[in-house]
Amino acid sequence: MESDGDRCSGGSCNPDVVREKRLFKSKLSESLVQLACSHHHCAFPLNRNELCIWNTATAQPLRLSGHHYSISALSFGSKTNPLLVCSASRERVIVWNLDECTRKVQEGLTPRGIVIGTLLGMVLHVRFNPDDQQVAVCAGNQIYMLSAKNEAILAELDGHLAPVTAAEFCTWEKSMLISVSEDRTFKVWDYSTGQLIYQSGVLTAFPLLSLLIDEENKQIITGCAEGQLWIFSLISDHNYRCVAHINLKKKQEKFYNKVWKSGQEIGEGQNTSKICKTNNMRPEGSVETSLPVLLIEHCDFLVCFHNEENISSALNTNYFWIGSSTGLLIINLANFELEAFLSYKDYSDLSISFAGSCALTRKAVNGKVLCLITSMFEDMIAVLEVNLAALVRTQQRDFRLCRNEDSLSVIARYSLLTNSPLCKVLKKNMKEPSNKTLGVKSTVKDQPLVFHNKIKSSGYTAAPQMTMFSPNNLKKKETSKGKTSCKRKNKEYPLESSPPIKCEKEIFVTCKPTPICCIQYSGDGEMLACGLADKTVLIFNSSLTDTCNVFSGHDGAVNSVGWSHDKKWLVSASEDRTLRVWSVCNNEPALILGKEKFHKTVRFAQFYFIDAFILLCCGAEFHLLSFHLDTTKDDLKRYKQRSLCKLVQKFPMASTMEITSLSAVNDFYSYIVLTAGSNRALEVFDLNAGCSIAVIPEVHTRSVHQICQNKGSSFSTQQPEAYNLFMTTAAGDGIKLWDLRTLRCERRFEGHSSRCYPCGIAVSPCGRFIASGSDDKCAYIYEMRSSTFLHKLGGHTESVINVTFSPSSPQLTTATLDGKLQLFLP
Repeated sequence: MESDGDRCSGGSCNPDVVREKRLFKSKLSESLVQLACSHHHCAFPLNRNELCIWNTATAQPLRLSGHHYSISALSFGSKTNPLLVCSASRERVIVWNLDECTRKVQEGLTPRGIVIGTLLGMVLHVRFNPDDQQVAVCAGNQIYMLSAKNEAILAELDGHLAPVTAAEFCTWEKSMLISVSEDRTFKVWDYSTGQLIYQSGVLTAFPLLSLLIDEENKQIITGCAEGQLWIFSLISDHNYRCVAHINLKKKQEKFYNKVWKSGQEIGEGQNTSKICKTNNMRPEGSVETSLPVLLIEHCDFLVCFHNEENISSALNTNYFWIGSSTGLLIINLANFELEAFLSYKDYSDLSISFAGSCALTRKAVNGKVLCLITSMFEDMIAVLEVNLAALVRTQQRDFRLCRNEDSLSVIARYSLLTNSPLCKVLKKNMKEPSNKTLGVKSTVKDQPLVFHNKIKSSGYTAAPQMTMFSPNNLKKKETSKGKTSCKRKNKEYPLESSPPIKCEKEIFVTCKPTPICCIQYSGDGEMLACGLADKTVLIFNSSLTDTCNVFSGHDGAVNSVGWSHDKKWLVSASEDRTLRVWSVCNNEPALILGKEKFHKTVRFAQFYFIDAFILLCCGAEFHLLSFHLDTTKDDLKRYKQRSLCKLVQKFPMASTMEITSLSAVNDFYSYIVLTAGSNRALEVFDLNAGCSIAVIPEVHTRSVHQICQNKGSSFSTQQPEAYNLFMTTAAGDGIKLWDLRTLRCERRFEGHSSRCYPCGIAVSPCGRFIASGSDDKCAYIYEMRSSTFLHKLGGHTESVINVTFSPSSPQLTTATLDGKLQLFLP
């Protein structure tokens, strides 16, 4: 029995999002069966043992008989010509040729299928192999490989300890089959030989129900009965490692909160999302429902939105559907975030509000996909038409409306405001010595000594005689450096170069193991600065063959080092609550800000706004300092520094105890400063306006220990939009890639281990690669467009806690916990 006509859904009968195309009523409940959908067909059991094929083009059902017991599993073939469908029950497995069956029905004959298996037991899942020559039948604890043309068992795969719930063929690996079971493990088989290739451990306390192979990323995705997803890598040298674990309940709650918050900001009148119009907070005393993952299927997300500029992204992103008992979810495979959620109960005109089984078409037609669901408690099967574009648009439009019309940009797009803190630059002539005395240590004025008449100087007013013996080769060295830097500036960074993965050199920075707390290349790539836990700052040349300078004076571990844009100065911050600015050509600091200036440890310091300011974070606020550096000395007050520094403004971060990371661009004019706090939030400041402009809560599961912006370098050119990308990392929570324009996570990078130590990250000047340290004594290189690592760099003797790319050439330097630097080249 079936209903006539279409039924629109939604509280106001709005057919834009979902429409019930057909409703079939069966004599018995058809829940908990494997349904099937192809491009133009839907297959489902009807009246227990009857196979019904509904054609979406003709809207006519084709009913096939051949089973005596209830049909429990259905699957379409991989090819469309001919289109095959396999149906399985307790007593037999049948393969049907739909073209032949349709022709026989038109001729008035009874169509018959090919029986390929008998008396295999309770079948939960069937699947054709890529060439439709074999069928994998999951019956009980075993998997039978059957021929699709005749009744023949080609192989038996025995190894699971509970019923097998799903199996998928790997298309790029010959004879590879992957299965999941109620024993909560997945197994990898060679079905041609019947051998077990890999067996996982127990993943969860709940049965695994569904499985999908992501061919593009070479990953498998499996889901359990309690709303948990696991993603594993199938790349040959990754050893089936876990890429991500997703809790759908938490993602759903986070999505609800985000939609609700956007509804509050833009007002209920403008909010078009149905989620915001219902009370999604669970009422007190209500029963919490589980979220079983009944289906995982590819989502044709980008095809539907390729004409919308707000959806298009420079990054390749895959999406997939999650079919659950309460509705459909769309998950972004790049950042593992929930993009949209369709709840059956929110649409009152849908006949089924709680599904027992689910199937979806992989490809969208005119932006719409077909969804086939059976009722968990009633004898109904419904064919739904979901408008993917409308579903996402109604829920994500609210996010865009609540943002400002002008999106944020790292590159300064307008001039300074008259009252901007960035206008308060400390004038260099404020207390600058006159040109006559510049470079002269004595400040005694040349004036008449006797009888008010000028006489020949006795020499006391001249500079000390020691300056006469200054080495003349200093200017020559500066000239040679200038020539070298000119050559470097004329050289361009090879944008298409392969990543640096070959270890070229390794050195110990000290005679005994000392953690290297921070490293950074100078802007020309000529020098590398290292801050150590033994209170010193070392400067090496780029090839790590020579130590150019050693700076000592801090009374605690050096937390950060930062080069000036002109490469003449180096700023360092330490655990001793001091900040020092060093001249690269001098061992003495040009500027010291002591403990009396800061009430807490200075975690990070850097030059900002092309060396016009210094940024530093201390406690729950960061300081904007204006400065003027002067290395000249006065004979009478030679220990008094002549450099000047003035606090312009303090910027507190909201609702946090301490700023754990700070980042800003110094190579070009930018008003944006990014901060992360111990409250796990990230806050964006516009220093031109002098205020906070955005807050991203719960950036990671733990506090962010580093923010890394895509700053490029003077040797490479990127698209202006690429500079709006930045990365964050936290212990045990991988790396996240963010877009400043949308304030959302675009991709996650998982694979390295950072549970014991806060391991650093870096982005290459070309913007293609991300490097990360790891506490498994390896460094990892990711490609910006892929969530799984590209290369694993071994050979380290301790945890890799810092990494940095050279701005001028494709080389990577890693720093370890035991004080070793390693240089990697392509």
